[in-house]
Amino acid sequence: MTRIGVDARLNAYRQGGIAQYTRQLLGAMAALAPDLEFVALQHYRQREPLAVGPNLRRATMITPPHHRYEQLSLPFELWPHRLSLLHCPDFIAPRRRRCPAVITIHDLAFLHYPDILDADARRFYAQIRAAAHDADGVITVSEATRNDIVSLLDLPAEQITVIYEAADPSFQPLGLRPDATRTINGRQLTATSFLLFVSTIEPRKNLETLLHALRLLLDRDPGGPYQLVAAGAPGWLDAPIYRLVRELHLAEHVWFTGKVAHDELIWLYNACRLYLNPSLYEGFGLPVLEALACGAPTIVADTSSLPEIVGKAGICVPPQDPVAWADTIASLWHDEAARTALARRGPPHAARFTWQRAAQATLAVYQSLL
Repeated sequence: MTRIGVDARLNAYRQGGIAQYTRQLLGAMAALAPDLEFVALQHYRQREPLAVGPNLRRATMITPPHHRYEQLSLPFELWPHRLSLLHCPDFIAPRRRRCPAVITIHDLAFLHYPDILDADARRFYAQIRAAAHDADGVITVSEATRNDIVSLLDLPAEQITVIYEAADPSFQPLGLRPDATRTINGRQLTATSFLLFVSTIEPRKNLETLLHALRLLLDRDPGGPYQLVAAGAPGWLDAPIYRLVRELHLAEHVWFTGKVAHDELIWLYNACRLYLNPSLYEGFGLPVLEALACGAPTIVADTSSLPEIVGKAGICVPPQDPVAWADTIASLWHDEAARTALARRGPPHAARFTWQRAAQATLAVYQSLL
């Protein structure tokens, strides 16, 4: 039987975008291809199987993800499994291997913004050019990121396959009443009374532009109703962001929730008056798709992959123009008909992105190499 190995070691350490991509894709592929055997290569710290199926088994790995010696140790760990193909969703495949390897490049943020990396991360991502040229197949998650790979890594476009991600099916409209309330991390929120930003708190996400826009809104309309909920854990280089909140006297108008539970995030998307994503750079932008799937009226930055993902289901604004953001927010805040129209466009647009389609396209890449 053809045996496909999927490197899922990162899932023992993180639960974010790449980990979710690996879990969702593995489960969908195993269901679609019962004639293939899938081996989830999981780090020993993660005891639970990543996915369950008759053609799916777990293999325990010792080498941690991103370890400085993984190029030496990982080939030895993989050897007994006699894989027909190896898929590495976390950018880098082992150079020494006995089978074809496919990698997924989710973004090149670390090349655009090298200051976000510590020394260990710089060492790991410094391999990306060699990894892209050495891989037998390269998958990426948007046309924007494919263009980045072509220009920054000098890889021909025809060697890169674009396969879109998808939101988890649990992100869907809840049919909330306009006055619905919920207490999250000790604070009560009321539906349709707040703007929503979802991300770890870090410079690339460009929360500063939203803060300046919010200050403009409040200066134009003192005592106005504008409240911003920033849902996400603290990230890195975040101190200047919190300092800007104080400098702009926005402490009463901005709430940093910290980490929220999955069901709380679904409620926030459903309850917000507007969802805002001003990020300077995204390889895909999964929160945008989650917001659309929940029917949140959506405004995104007109940069990188975001216009590609939002399509005509949202509004695009220049990422570093606080006046444009303030104008667009104010217009939609006071226009219920426009918000309703956007809310109706979101779910059917998001439904075009599914893990079944991603799995079919990924399996086609595998078959071309087997």
